[in-house]
Amino acid sequence: MLIGGIAASDIAEEFGTPVYVTDEMALRGNFRRINGAFNSQMETRTHFACKANTNLAILRVLQSEGAYIDAVSLGEVELCLKAGFPAERILYTGVMASTSELEQVAGKGIPINIDSVGELRRLAQISPGHPVSFRINPDVGAGHHAHVVTGAKSTKFGIQKEAAVNAYAEALALGLKPFGIHAHIGAGVQDPEPFARVTDVLCALYNDIKDITGLKLKVVDIGGGVGIPYHVEEQEMDVDLMAKEVCSRIRACGASIAAIEPGRYIIADTTVLLTRVHDIKDNPDKRFAGVDAGFNTLIRPAFYGSFHHVAVANKFSTPAELMYDIVGPICETGDFIAKERRLPRLTEGDIIAVYDTGAYGFTMSSNYNSRGRAAEVLVKDGEANLVRERETTEDLFRHQRLPTRLML
Repeated sequence: MLIGGIAASDIAEEFGTPVYVTDEMALRGNFRRINGAFNSQMETRTHFACKANTNLAILRVLQSEGAYIDAVSLGEVELCLKAGFPAERILYTGVMASTSELEQVAGKGIPINIDSVGELRRLAQISPGHPVSFRINPDVGAGHHAHVVTGAKSTKFGIQKEAAVNAYAEALALGLKPFGIHAHIGAGVQDPEPFARVTDVLCALYNDIKDITGLKLKVVDIGGGVGIPYHVEEQEMDVDLMAKEVCSRIRACGASIAAIEPGRYIIADTTVLLTRVHDIKDNPDKRFAGVDAGFNTLIRPAFYGSFHHVAVANKFSTPAELMYDIVGPICETGDFIAKERRLPRLTEGDIIAVYDTGAYGFTMSSNYNSRGRAAEVLVKDGEANLVRERETTEDLFRHQRLPTRLML
């Protein structure tokens, strides 16, 4: 198994396991594919949803490709500024944002995507004349799991579409500068139809806002959520068809710029997680392969019931022979990476490659069971670079403080 021209087993030996390994050229290719599909239809800003992956090296690659950023926290904003993104190429979309966070984001000159009327009023006091768009709850929801559906009316996100026109009117009255309208339906969507439906909602509101307030918005932003085929039999999203369906609607309503916010589509399948087998255990009903990556390293299988294809990197051409559950070292029954996978006969020391882990892999990892988080490596044309050091035991207590009375 080769990653960016380097044997996966060599990467595991050099950098240790568990380790996330990203192919830089695959990352660039994914961005160019979706960005090119939309810009062939009309001017489009492709915002990388950086909650999927905030490694500085990944952000630098995308900055060099001309990406914009979708940021959902002050920390993400600061990471993207450090990676070289200018403020005007970052859009902050907070959820229930605090006044302190709004003050700091506005102070950096970042355009803000407003999530509520209360946030609108606080921002107008903090930063008069600030450039804003509005996140609308479109009552169009979709996604691979109930936890990631964001566009349904019952969720916490955005301003209800029935209140949108009044929100824009109030923004104008308060002296803010609205430039766009935005919605996000969910995550892991592989059918263009829900994106077409949410574009219809946004375009109808665009025209209502123009007719009632006289405001002609510049940007219609359909959010992100473009899925990838985690199962080998699934088909990829037809981004060319999606671009045609979305952009034809946006052009018709009169906006000059489209915006999209893919995260998973750009980064997920560029990355594999390499983890080493440390123990084999045969129970009456199960055969377990214990590896050094648990749900502290990759939580998606335990949290969402997500499927990730796995392979044995150092036995890539060996026929599958036995059924295994791939489980981690965390003291929880729910700690697993993959269940009931037919693989070559495993032995201690084998390297398991877990596919499609670039999105919500490291960013959702934790120190549960007091385990350090994994290293990250970027590869290109046969060269591998460490882009995040593995956490040590010292990192676990670096920010803890003992009261004087408890000192030894």
